[in-house]
Amino acid sequence: MATAESPRDRARRLLALIAASRGRRVVVLGDLIADEFVSGRIARVSREAPVLILEYDKTEIVPGGAGNAAHNVATLGGAVTLVALAGRDDAGRRVMAAFPSRVNRRGLVRPAGYRTPVKTRILAGGVHSAKQQVVRVDRFTRDPIGDRARAAWLTAARRALRGADAVLVSDYGSGLVTPAVVRELVAPLLSGRRRVPVLVDSRYDLLKYRGLTACTPNESEVEHALDVTIGDAPRVLERAGRAILARTKMAAVIVTRGSRGMALFERGAPTTHIPIYGSDEIADVTGAGDTVMATLTLALAAGASIADAARLANYAGGLVVMKRGTATVSARELVRAVASDTGSR
Repeated sequence: MATAESPRDRARRLLALIAASRGRRVVVLGDLIADEFVSGRIARVSREAPVLILEYDKTEIVPGGAGNAAHNVATLGGAVTLVALAGRDDAGRRVMAAFPSRVNRRGLVRPAGYRTPVKTRILAGGVHSAKQQVVRVDRFTRDPIGDRARAAWLTAARRALRGADAVLVSDYGSGLVTPAVVRELVAPLLSGRRRVPVLVDSRYDLLKYRGLTACTPNESEVEHALDVTIGDAPRVLERAGRAILARTKMAAVIVTRGSRGMALFERGAPTTHIPIYGSDEIADVTGAGDTVMATLTLALAAGASIADAARLANYAGGLVVMKRGTATVSARELVRAVASDTGSR
C-alpha cells in the first residue's frame, strides 16, 4: 500500500521546482494591455451633480494582459520573451518603460497608427483609508489589425518559439491571437520529440482552443462557456470541468474559484481540489489570473507534473490577491509561502 505523502515531502519537492524554474525559457504570445491607475482622495460631493469629487493624486501605468503574464514569469526567475503589439502612442511608450529589464521585448511589434489598449481604473479613498476601485474605463480600438502588423507579429512569434521550454498564450479578444493561428504556430512543439507545454488563457474563445497542454478558466468563464451556474454545487462543477476537458481535448483544465481555491481536471484521473492559500480577505484580484498562468507555465517548463504546477500556482495566486493593483509575485515570496505552509494542500 502506498504511503501518504507528508506536507514536508511535498514542500521539499515544490521548493526544488521553484529552484529548477530559474532561467527556463518561456514565450508569451498575446494581447498587451496598458493598465492605468488614476488615484486620488475623495474631497466632497459636487454641487453640479450627485457625484463625488476626486482630488487627483497620481497616475501609474503598468503592463497588463500578456504584459503582466510576462512580467510575472520574469519576477519568478524565468527567461521570458513577450511577443505582442504595442502602439507608439503615449500609453504604449509608458507601458514599454514600465517593463523590467528581465522581460525580453525583441518580440514586440510597434505598428504605426496602432493604439495600445488601455484599462483605466479610478481609485479613491480618504486620508486614512485604503484606496478602492470605483470605476473602470476601457479604451480598446475596434479597428482591425492590419496585415503588415499581423505578418510582423507572426514572424516575431516563430523566431521566439525556437528553443522555448514552454509557451503561454494570452488571448484577451483583440483578434491578434486566434485558435487557428495558435494551432499553426505551436503544432511543431506539440508533436516533436521534445514536447513543449503550451497553455492558453482565453477570455472569449476558450472552447475553440483544442489539443493544448492546459487552460485556466475562472469559474465565471466556465459558466459563460457552458451556460451553467456552478455556485456551491460540487456535481455541477465536476460535470462542467469534465465537459471543458472533453471539448478542448487538453491534457488538463484548472478552474480557478476565487476563495474556493482551484479544481484540477485531468484525463483518467480523479479531480484534485486545492484549497485557497492565505486569507480569504482579498485586497485586489486585478491580474491574478495572469500570475496563476505565469506560475503554472514556468513550473511546467521546469518539468513539474500538472498537479505540482497547479499547487505552486495556487500559492502564487493567494499571494498576489493580497497586493493592490496589477502586481507580481517573486520567487523569494513563493519560497517563503511554500516553506512556511504546513497544511495538507
